[in-house]
Amino acid sequence: MLRSLFSGISGLRAHQTMMDVVGNNIANVNSVGYKTSNTVFEDTLSQMVRASTGPTGTTGGVNATQVGLGVKLGGVMTNFSQGSTQLTGRSTDMMLQGDGFFVTNDGTQDMYTRAGAFTLDANGHLTTPDGAIVQGWNAVNGVVNTNGVPTGVLLPVGMQIPPTPTAAVALGGNVPATAATGTSFTTTITTYDAQGTAVPVTFTLTKTGADAWDISGTGITPATTPLAFDPASGAISTTSPVAVTIGTSSVNLDLTKLTQFGQSNTLTALSQDGAATGTLQSFTLSPDGTVVGVFSNGVKQPVAQLAIAAFNNPGGLEKAGNSSFVAGPNSGVPQIGTAGTAGRGQLVGGALEMSNVDLATEFTNLIVAQRGFQANSKIITASDEILQDLVNLKR
Repeated sequence: MLRSLFSGISGLRAHQTMMDVVGNNIANVNSVGYKTSNTVFEDTLSQMVRASTGPTGTTGGVNATQVGLGVKLGGVMTNFSQGSTQLTGRSTDMMLQGDGFFVTNDGTQDMYTRAGAFTLDANGHLTTPDGAIVQGWNAVNGVVNTNGVPTGVLLPVGMQIPPTPTAAVALGGNVPATAATGTSFTTTITTYDAQGTAVPVTFTLTKTGADAWDISGTGITPATTPLAFDPASGAISTTSPVAVTIGTSSVNLDLTKLTQFGQSNTLTALSQDGAATGTLQSFTLSPDGTVVGVFSNGVKQPVAQLAIAAFNNPGGLEKAGNSSFVAGPNSGVPQIGTAGTAGRGQLVGGALEMSNVDLATEFTNLIVAQRGFQANSKIITASDEILQDLVNLKR
């Protein structure tokens, strides 16, 4: 009789734990990056009433007779399936599409999370809402070395990049084949010296004869350079690029897009590769986790790259609160790398991964847990009534 009582008690405990897990799932239905948990029950050790025997030449075999002693919690499993996407438009919000975890550090240990609701602190570190610093590799002069040890990602608004002196200028468009000798056409472009100072330069093309032109400009050495065009194709036949000096900087003039057709003049300066000193104004996130800074001088270059951790057994991770996990003995060591490599998911900027809690499933589990608890309580009350009847036999 006592066995049924204790079996009922074990059932109450197990289903109470199931209620706890379901309640926690429902409570976190709107927690960013939360992964739902499920309970797994197992029966306990059974009491042997009669051992099994094998068949003999004259008798058949007998199966074992065992009476179960209740239920126990086999485990609480975490479901790491992908949560739905919520677009936020915030540049510091990031979502992992696929396997892997963001790596953070709270000052004492590395932790791992799917919750990408990050922000910037006063020092420009990318942090979680509870202050843990997101880990990755910071760029040096626009180059990210992912072979080093990850450190705190630093994105200070106002960080500067040095100026880039102009080394190449491209001219394009058309000069009229019908222009009279001595006719000139001009175009202007702003270049930059080694200190980042803007140097406006006006290029002048002057016709010197049939299919022949001179190019000159303010502050350009040599003062003039002869150009020739193929009368059949209209393309420039002068070897390009043309080496000139603007101020004190050596510059290559790309003239391959110049043509000599018809009567229209469309001479224009297409591009130059220099830039003034720039300050970081905003950034975007690439699928591989590269944070591309947008600077005031129009330059875009990598400023950091986020580290992504993968585990052989994510289910072995231990929850550490704040939507984070720590490595456990059965999770395997973290395999740190970049997004989109070795099975790691890709990153999406301006979006968050929502909880993967399915309310329909959780409410169903709530009913199952409640009914299981009720049924086990009936075992206890029924066993109690039988014991009462046993006591009453003496009356």
